Amino acid sequence: MSKRIVIKVGSNVLTRTDGKLDVTRMSALVDQIAWLKRNGYEIILVSSGAVACGRRELKVEHSLDSVEQRQLFSALGQVKLIGLYYDLFREFHIHVGQVLTMKENFQPGEQYENQQACMKVMLENGVLPIVNENDTVSVTELMFTDNDELSGLIAQMMKADTLVLLSNIDGIYTGNPDDPASVLIRDVETGTDLSQYIQTEKSAFGRGGMHSKYTTASQLSQAGIRVIIANGERDNILVDLMERPQDIPHTEFHPKS
Repeated sequence: MSKRIVIKVGSNVLTRTDGKLDVTRMSALVDQIAWLKRNGYEIILVSSGAVACGRRELKVEHSLDSVEQRQLFSALGQVKLIGLYYDLFREFHIHVGQVLTMKENFQPGEQYENQQACMKVMLENGVLPIVNENDTVSVTELMFTDNDELSGLIAQMMKADTLVLLSNIDGIYTGNPDDPASVLIRDVETGTDLSQYIQTEKSAFGRGGMHSKYTTASQLSQAGIRVIIANGERDNILVDLMERPQDIPHTEFHPKS
């Protein structure tokens, strides 16, 4: 079985409650990705966190509109974010490469093919692609809905076997996750409608939420790709999902056969 996995890490996983980057959690995730690579998995990392990183790095005293803020914070934060990843992965002798992309790059044509070829040659040479949206030029209608959508497009482009969406909750519940009466939905067959259980609230630091994860997962399962929604704050979550998923709380969308 091929083992190409796209791992999407959301802003709520990478940031602390005060909005600052959680370097300890980043380090733990890097440790797990290094283990997966040693054990034969090919990994593509789609990482949020640039805007949150830049927002905390720079104290803006004059007013900016929302587009200008996102461009400024992303440009500053992306440098810090990729620098941290570089340092953390270097401890495991893993080379990383940055891929900044835009929605228009996923239209059929030369840009799509160039992006696909770039990531393919990175994987063939043992380089770990770290993907994010190019927020400095992608604004308003040109933006992805969120990095859930981006990671789904990457998974399809690169013919991944599995997409792992790491959030700050275990998966999709039958009600509010904080309600003891709510039950975690573990297995979702292709075509199953869970819309009645999906809350539309966005995450605290990111643009996404469970609605976008559900939409992405439903589309990819129809395309033959397994999707797992899990809690990125759990210790050793990535390794456990691959090695003993039956023991780990998560929601899995089974691919159309």
